[in-house]
Amino acid sequence: MTEPRWLDRDEERMWLAFLRMRRTLDVAIDGQLAEAGLSAADYDVLAPLSESDGQVLRVRDLAAGIGWDRSRIAHHLRRMEQRGLVARSGCRTDGRGTMVRLTEQGRAMITAAAPGHVATVRRVLLDQLDPDDLVRLTAIAERVVKVAGSAGTARTGGPT
Repeated sequence: MTEPRWLDRDEERMWLAFLRMRRTLDVAIDGQLAEAGLSAADYDVLAPLSESDGQVLRVRDLAAGIGWDRSRIAHHLRRMEQRGLVARSGCRTDGRGTMVRLTEQGRAMITAAAPGHVATVRRVLLDQLDPDDLVRLTAIAERVVKVAGSAGTARTGGPT
C-alpha cells in the first residue's frame, strides 16, 4: 500500500484556513437569509428560478444546476411548495417530467432577501479581495470544481 501524501505545514495551514473561511461564510450567509425568512437551500432554489425564463425550470435542470440529487430536490421542493414559495406541475412536452415555478410569494421572498444577501457576500468576501485576488480565486474555484467532477453534479437518474 502506498503511503499517503500528508500535508506539509503550509498545506495544512491553507486547508484549515479554507475550512474556517467556508464555515464562517456559511454562518454569515445563513444568518442573513434566516433574517429574511429563508434557508440557504431555499435561496439555492429560488435564485435560479427568479433568473430563468418565465421563472420556471424543469426539476432535473434545476437540480443539476445547483448540484442536488433527485431525493434532495424532491423533498425540498415539497417543503417549499407547502410554504407557498414554488408550485410544481407536469411537463407539457414530456409527461414524465416535472416543472417548478416561482410563485408570487416566492418572488416576494427572494426580492426581499437579495439585497441583504449580496451585501453580506460583498462584506464578508468580495470586499476582502483586490482585483488580482478575485481573478486568482475565481480560477482556483473553477479548477477545483472541474477536478471534483461528479461530486458536485446532481444524479438525476430519470426524467424529472
